[in-house]
Amino acid sequence: MTWKWLPKGLIFAVVLLIACPSWAAHPLITDDTGTQGKGKFQLELNGQYDWDDDDVSGVSVKYAGGEAAATLSYGIVDNVDLVLSLPYLWGKEKDDDVTVYNENGIGDASFEVKWRLLENDGFSLALKPGISFPTGDEDKGLGTGKIGGQAFLIASQEVEPFAFHANLGYVRNENDADEREDIWHASLAGTWEVVKDLQLVANIGIERNPDSDADDDPVFLIGGIIYSINENFDVDCGVKVGLTDSETDVSALAGVALRF
Repeated sequence: MTWKWLPKGLIFAVVLLIACPSWAAHPLITDDTGTQGKGKFQLELNGQYDWDDDDVSGVSVKYAGGEAAATLSYGIVDNVDLVLSLPYLWGKEKDDDVTVYNENGIGDASFEVKWRLLENDGFSLALKPGISFPTGDEDKGLGTGKIGGQAFLIASQEVEPFAFHANLGYVRNENDADEREDIWHASLAGTWEVVKDLQLVANIGIERNPDSDADDDPVFLIGGIIYSINENFDVDCGVKVGLTDSETDVSALAGVALRF
């Protein structure tokens, strides 16, 4: 079986799985170098809802779906976190108003280690290697069916009231669906604390398309806000739009983060 014969809904589910490593400061996809501190936890509950509408060789293809994810981070020392994430995925595709894909369930879990290895005058670097586990149903397009891995280099620069972040990453996309196994990721993000406890955020990025027959790579743009109700509780929302045909047209994003 090759990728191009899969229903588009299944393609979107797999693209979500490739992006399933946990990200900080939702609704951003680009991670920052921040860690929780020794003995401290953070629980994130994030969700997104996706819409995509295409015309493929005269066929009207409409997709709706999304993801809800729980991510728990724990600081084993001040500059090292352990991060466990588990997503729940759903999606439905209609081709000319005929349902060709309609699945939901748990996706592949991931475990990562975030190590901030350098800090100097507002600039910091971190490494974030990780591994994914085949907890999702491969036959439903909710998992890859194999253990995979990823590694990300993260850079952050703080210039109050602004902060800027850059990620370069590699994902080993082990699979049985004839997808590319070597996926790269590059993204940039910025935050601006416009008033105390309220940040405006923006994010742009690109990731290699797992479909070897595709004409372009997915490119996204995100805009959103993060509001800190107190020092241990944040809420956020945002919108992600696709800048290329292979990226989902529009996604609505929302989440909460609780530190304890």
